[in-house]
Amino acid sequence: MRYTPAQVVLHWVSAVVILWTLVSGFYVAVFDVVATTKEWVGFVNVSLTSLYIPVFILRVYYSFMHGFTTFNRRRSINEYMALFVHKAIYLVLGVVLVSGVLMMDRPINLFDVLAIAQPLTDPMAIEWFMRLHIQACIALLVLVAVHVGAVIKHEMCGRRVLKNMSFSQGADLP
Repeated sequence: MRYTPAQVVLHWVSAVVILWTLVSGFYVAVFDVVATTKEWVGFVNVSLTSLYIPVFILRVYYSFMHGFTTFNRRRSINEYMALFVHKAIYLVLGVVLVSGVLMMDRPINLFDVLAIAQPLTDPMAIEWFMRLHIQACIALLVLVAVHVGAVIKHEMCGRRVLKNMSFSQGADLP
């Protein structure tokens, strides 16, 4: 499958943001870290993911528009499974991003450049979205692990799927 340069950039930007926020977020949540580290990770992750939301919307748009060009072709069960996992990642990531915004109990600080008012003030609603956010992050971690595991499996079996998400997909690209 061929991807446009925009899709490749969006994929790798998404990968970096998702992996950083999952790893750093779970690190400070699970391990005993000093308060300043926890605050710094929270500050960076809130800023980074808030700025990532428009990138995510663009990524979803490209994903669905690219997929519709091959909508009518027959697929194997493995291709349907891969399609399902990819779309599940988009769905769960969307829940993570929306719940992350709605669980904010203070203004959303974007790298000390811009502050956005917290959207909710009801403590019960904020708590509900925080619980949803944690569960969605766990689900996203599982889906990302499945995705990375599938990539490793394919690469080890000689199917160069990473080449599909690189800028050197082949000489016949325009």
